[in-house]
Amino acid sequence: MGTDVSIPTWVLLATLGAVVLLALAVVLAVRSVRAVRVGAEADRRAARDDAEQLRRRLEEVERQVARHERAAVRSEQEFVITHLGDEEPADDDTAVEAPVLPAPLFADAVLRESAVRAGTVAAGLRRALAPETLHRVRFAMRREVKRARKQRRADTRQARRDVQARRRAAAGAEVA
Repeated sequence: MGTDVSIPTWVLLATLGAVVLLALAVVLAVRSVRAVRVGAEADRRAARDDAEQLRRRLEEVERQVARHERAAVRSEQEFVITHLGDEEPADDDTAVEAPVLPAPLFADAVLRESAVRAGTVAAGLRRALAPETLHRVRFAMRREVKRARKQRRADTRQARRDVQARRRAAAGAEVA
């Protein structure tokens, strides 16, 4: 009775433990899926809010552009070349005024140019600080330092030879 009962009890306990572990795993999986769903819903709401904000900004920019286009209507004139190469003093009556940009368009042009320059500088820095460029510069610097050191040693040796030759010549002149 002891051996017959212990094996089924052991199997029963192992099976019960496995079922409890499986139920625990299912509960944890359900919780993680719910957490992912809640996070996804929050992300979706944030994306929707961002899209709405961008849509409002786009509509505002479109209104500004339409307003500026209406303000900056240019007259369509044809110009006829009446003479070429003759320098005649311009009359004050025929002087053409330089085109003037409205302040918002001028500011927009300046900001775009600044943004393009900033992007160019950033791209240049990114390229200059790339690992292969830094390695190439480091290699060239090491090579130049070695060359300069070698040249200094050669100059020092030559200077010593010259000094010794002068001493020998001076010693030979004193003996004679």
